[in-house]
Amino acid sequence: MRTIVLGAGAVGGVVAARLGASGQQVVVVARGPHLDAIRRGGLTLATPTDRSSVEVAAVASPHEIDWQEDDVVFLAVKSQDTYTALNDLVQVAPPTTPVVCLQNGVANEPMALRWFRDVYGVVVMLPATHLEPGVVAQHSSPVAGLLDIGRWPSGADRLCARLSDLFEEAGFGSRVLDDVSRWKHTKLLVSLSNVVGALCEKDERRDRLMELAREEGRRCLEAAGIAFAPDEEDRDRRGDLLDVQAAVGQPRQGGSSWQSLARGTGTIETDYFNGEIVRIGRLHGVPTPVNELLQQLARDHVRERRRPGSVRASEVIEELERAT
Repeated sequence: MRTIVLGAGAVGGVVAARLGASGQQVVVVARGPHLDAIRRGGLTLATPTDRSSVEVAAVASPHEIDWQEDDVVFLAVKSQDTYTALNDLVQVAPPTTPVVCLQNGVANEPMALRWFRDVYGVVVMLPATHLEPGVVAQHSSPVAGLLDIGRWPSGADRLCARLSDLFEEAGFGSRVLDDVSRWKHTKLLVSLSNVVGALCEKDERRDRLMELAREEGRRCLEAAGIAFAPDEEDRDRRGDLLDVQAAVGQPRQGGSSWQSLARGTGTIETDYFNGEIVRIGRLHGVPTPVNELLQQLARDHVRERRRPGSVRASEVIEELERAT
């Protein structure tokens, strides 16, 4: 089996590097300076204990791949790039190619099902950073992260078991799920705080703002009849497996949304996290003022190319209180 990692950013890059280092045949699809750096010197993986280069094949597009029957695609782009990535992929990949969504949010798997029959969701709990071309950082050790997998929207098969074993061999924790949609929606609630960590400096009210967004999210999922795990079950899964710390040469400064602002990518994934809750709320008559405001603030930050941490959480809460 060959693994095609479509999107070699923080999560995709760490997974590709660790799979490659464990002996798995890997091809990464990357772009720009990141692609150039990987082609020159391999994909550099920084962990809390060392820094090494992993040789992986690297291409700019799925069109450059000589597709094989046993290829598996790991889709690891941000949700706002999923449609374009799938549209490129479907032109060249066999329709029987399994597509594994190594992504946060819950919009990607339904998109993939429009073109591919065998779609899998992965619940990603992987503290990782990508700020420098050719370099990705893993911020947990000895377990690199948790990658639980199941067929979308439910069920499990032999490929789930095989991929779960590959993840374990590469240093991740992994289990096979027959209710992956439930767990992906659980992770969606966690991801609602990403934008707060990206926009807001650390102050005494930042945690409260994160909890307000999650409380609103829970009400929306409950109104829609969408299953998710309670906080205690989610905490039990994580346990003490993830020990977040600095990697060699790369401190852990912020999550994926923070990194999008720091790199000035011109996009952010908030519309597929907080915006997903807003969408569900509008469908089911649940007010979502917290997530709507956070969504708008994120768009303003991207448009104005503002740096992360330039807002005070207390000011956001005060604006919410005035509006309501």
